Amino acid sequence: MRNERGFTLAELLVTTCITLLVMAGAMKAFKDALDINQAGSFVADSTQNLRAATNLMVRDLMQAGRGIPTGGLPIPSGLGAAPILRPGPAGSAYTFDNVNFTTLPAVVPGPELGPVIDGQATDMITLLMVDTTLAPLTLNATPVVANQPTLAANGSSLDAGSSAVWITNPTTGVKVGDLIMFTNALGNAVQMVTAINGTVAQFAAADALQLNQPGVGQGSITQIISAPIPQTTAQRLLLVTYFVDSVSTPGSPRLARRINAAPAQALAGVVEDLDLSFDLVDGVVNPITQKIVPVTIGGVLYTPNQIRKVNLHVGVRSEQRSVKQGDYTRSHLNTIVSLRSLAYVDRYK
Repeated sequence: MRNERGFTLAELLVTTCITLLVMAGAMKAFKDALDINQAGSFVADSTQNLRAATNLMVRDLMQAGRGIPTGGLPIPSGLGAAPILRPGPAGSAYTFDNVNFTTLPAVVPGPELGPVIDGQATDMITLLMVDTTLAPLTLNATPVVANQPTLAANGSSLDAGSSAVWITNPTTGVKVGDLIMFTNALGNAVQMVTAINGTVAQFAAADALQLNQPGVGQGSITQIISAPIPQTTAQRLLLVTYFVDSVSTPGSPRLARRINAAPAQALAGVVEDLDLSFDLVDGVVNPITQKIVPVTIGGVLYTPNQIRKVNLHVGVRSEQRSVKQGDYTRSHLNTIVSLRSLAYVDRYK
């Protein structure tokens, strides 16, 4: 005869408690695994943002000053000169100093000129270099060559002539908004392309950066032309500005890179810190970690032309908050970049 009494209430309660304890342990282990996976994902996210934020910037810093004359490039200054506009974050109205200085250096610091993120002002920086993707162009060659590239007598245009691809090449050719450096025996000048007509690049006044000011007292194209115009070399420049963009994607600030006056391109997010300081060289004191340049130390004026190293700090965070921590995962990078194009010294001179 079978026993059909079944389970007692006490047995059911004990079994249920044991089952719940086992399930609780399993659920806790599962949740911990999810948290670990999320934490790893957020660390990878912030690290990827950090890598993307710094790689291109470090490369540009290393190239700053490439092909630029020692001391920088002359910019319109003196009597009648209008301010030279400096690219920056949306809504900014910065200018290069063409009142106290007559040249544009290869590195222009911008301490605390970026947006305030979490109560901390961010920096910006502008770099100047020759664009090596386009070969130099010889203008007004001596002796004269048929259909040779020429610079107009007043410097207002450049006709590529037989070197038409210098302008017409759809990939590497000169475009509106490009900066062109002119070099000859009389000096250097910079102008911005305002229009392209066939093989002719125009340099009209009122360009986007206000570099085309032929009527000013110094630093313009007028100062390096004569009759006849000496043989001149034309090279394309890159004016690269880095800053934190907090406008394009509100709540998710991005590191932005802006070339000349073109719209900024977001490189990486989410960037919360961009801090720069500079090591200077004078052969005597060699001040380090200076946030503001130009700066006067001990009665000596140090200018951006004396910058040899950049101390870079970039801080990023994950795109999303951690459920467990209730906050973002953050990563920071500190590095020192030697400006190799500015650090050369002829030891045998």
